[in-house]
Amino acid sequence: MLKPIRKALIIILVIIILLIIIFRVFDLYTVILKRFYPDKYSEYVYKYAEEYSVESDWIFALIKTESNFNPNIISPSGAIGLMQLMEQTAKEEAEDMEITDIDLQNPEINIMLGTKYFSKLVKYYNNSYYLAMAAYNAGIGRVEKWIDSGVIKKDGSDIENIPYRETNNYVRKMLKNYKMYKELY
Repeated sequence: MLKPIRKALIIILVIIILLIIIFRVFDLYTVILKRFYPDKYSEYVYKYAEEYSVESDWIFALIKTESNFNPNIISPSGAIGLMQLMEQTAKEEAEDMEITDIDLQNPEINIMLGTKYFSKLVKYYNNSYYLAMAAYNAGIGRVEKWIDSGVIKKDGSDIENIPYRETNNYVRKMLKNYKMYKELY
């Protein structure tokens, strides 16, 4: 009775060891993760991240968080495209550019304007990506209110204190996605 159980356990152990070896040799872990964390539209992400002095991993994380790389998505609040831009924000960012047709479902235009806007937020908050992320989601006015009332610090070091659950979760998700992109690419 014990021999069949012992034999089955040995077979299972051998299979597990083989799977581990296969995963290590072929780096399947990374291959699988890259399916969940793609670098779609990388030509635009790298181009505009460099142009607007933002680390590209933040832009990939932002796109992953906002739209999961769906260029046609429109949120219930009216945010459009990969980086979920509101039309008014896009118009403001496009004012000093020579863009005649602001098609926010066009990946290049969306990434260009979204990266420009995110870059402005990063600069506005003295290179605090945490505060920039919070403002991208909740708006500058809300973030300023939280800073002024002492809910969060001006340097963004206590971002976990964000009172809006949606924004708090958004920032956490962005950080997780950023770390994954940093690790994978």
